[in-house]
Amino acid sequence: MPSRAPASPSPTAASLINPVIAALDVVPLDAALRLAERVQPFVGAFKVGSVLFAAEGPAAVHRLRAMGAPVFLDLKFHDIPHTVAEAVAQATRLDVQMLTVHAGGGRAMMQAAETSAQQTAAALQRPPPLILGVTVLTSLDPAALAELGLPHPLPAQVELLARLAAHAGLRGLVCSPLEIEPLRRFLPKPFVLVTPGIRSGSDPAGDQKRTLSARAALDAGATWLVIGRPICAAPDPALAARRILDDLRQAP
Repeated sequence: MPSRAPASPSPTAASLINPVIAALDVVPLDAALRLAERVQPFVGAFKVGSVLFAAEGPAAVHRLRAMGAPVFLDLKFHDIPHTVAEAVAQATRLDVQMLTVHAGGGRAMMQAAETSAQQTAAALQRPPPLILGVTVLTSLDPAALAELGLPHPLPAQVELLARLAAHAGLRGLVCSPLEIEPLRRFLPKPFVLVTPGIRSGSDPAGDQKRTLSARAALDAGATWLVIGRPICAAPDPALAARRILDDLRQAP
């Protein structure tokens, strides 16, 4: 059994110290851990997504937690409520600090996820992970939504799913940086907004369609910034992460 990981601050408290989540979409695990060790002084948490988790499974979470790092498990659960509740319970036992479900899975599914996280964490006598509802992926644009047969314009679709997630009892969302300001107008004050799609003017957009710089996203009201390729694919990932953090710590 892995040794018990050091305690981590709550997701919201940690973001006040450093709001950067480095996305470790890197395999094998040894390579991901080497990268994590290089950038850990300049980031607030690590994201374990489907690439790393499919290759290495829970070991990736155990090893990062053993480093004392908060872990964002980004597997975007989307299934019937019972199955999602069971998956969330397993993730809670892994001692992750945040995890994702698709808001498109519906109110009952999101309620089941939140209830499972709360009950499992209470039984383990630890804080529950923050369940984040994924609104509309940052790789999608209005044309992609039309292909899916969704009738609403993209901002309206994001708002619909955000309201549904809040009514289901979730305490946070994943959204593109372009939707932060509109969402902040109606979401409750403590609501956590996690934003991927962070790119500077010099970064290639890749498959991201709705992007902002880290500074602009934070100024708009983001709680956490998920940054993958601009850090992890940089010639010097530690230097890239440090420059992003230095920029964020400057007065706006």
